[in-house]
Amino acid sequence: MQPAPEVNLDFPREWYEFYDPANPEHLIAADLTWLLSHWTCVFGTPACQGIIEGREHDGCCSHGAYLSDKDDRRNLAKAMAQLTEDDWQYYKKGSGKDPLGPRGYLEEGETDEDGDPTLKTRKYKGACIFLNRPGFAGGEGCALHTMALRRGVEPLTVKPEVCWQLPMRRTQDWVTRPDGTEVLRTTLTEFDRRGWGEGGHDLKWYCSGSPDAHVGATQVWESYGPELIELIGQPAYDVLAAACRRRNGLGIMAIHPATAAATTRRATDIKYELLDE
Repeated sequence: MQPAPEVNLDFPREWYEFYDPANPEHLIAADLTWLLSHWTCVFGTPACQGIIEGREHDGCCSHGAYLSDKDDRRNLAKAMAQLTEDDWQYYKKGSGKDPLGPRGYLEEGETDEDGDPTLKTRKYKGACIFLNRPGFAGGEGCALHTMALRRGVEPLTVKPEVCWQLPMRRTQDWVTRPDGTEVLRTTLTEFDRRGWGEGGHDLKWYCSGSPDAHVGATQVWESYGPELIELIGQPAYDVLAAACRRRNGLGIMAIHPATAAATTRRATDIKYELLDE
């Protein structure tokens, strides 16, 4: 199957702003065009093209995951203690006593703005060391994700932040209002190619703008409920969910073009199937 062309990066978006019921100084701006889309992760299916030419089975795991802070590193270390050889194809290659080293699961990445080295999951055989490759008895995909499902916990509790947040983009800034008061403004939107900087345009394929990935049974605000609750808290999520339900009832004004393209293609496929009968 030929991949559907990705949609343009610039298109109309609809936004909804509201204050966090748990914090009157927390303003949330939510991109309803993204949250009401039918994007879903298609890793492990023919629809996933991977971000690197010739490494389709890696999905978006080719480069390894950068850790955001010390908490992210501690959380990953706790998850490591729960992994078994049944979960992780490269358990013997990355479970050494020193996490940062040739037998560990971390390596130094590019330097940050202060000139300090960043930490990322180590690449092994061309991709993240936690990525189980096709043919592994425990299943293809992220070993941490597999372990979480086996233990019956949310995958976001054991994976690096960047892995469970993507392709949701959260930014936070303190904003001074005209009367001099300040609010923390959180923005929730799509992490598209531009989110990666200039290098984002070099990716072979990117799922958030591809109609092939806008085939979810539910909308993003619902399918990504656990992640959104982690990002903004349960009270704020409840307000957001109610707003999304209301917007669906009124008709979506600025539908995501990738969702629109996927819907049109499905309708065309059904039409031709009926004609063939």
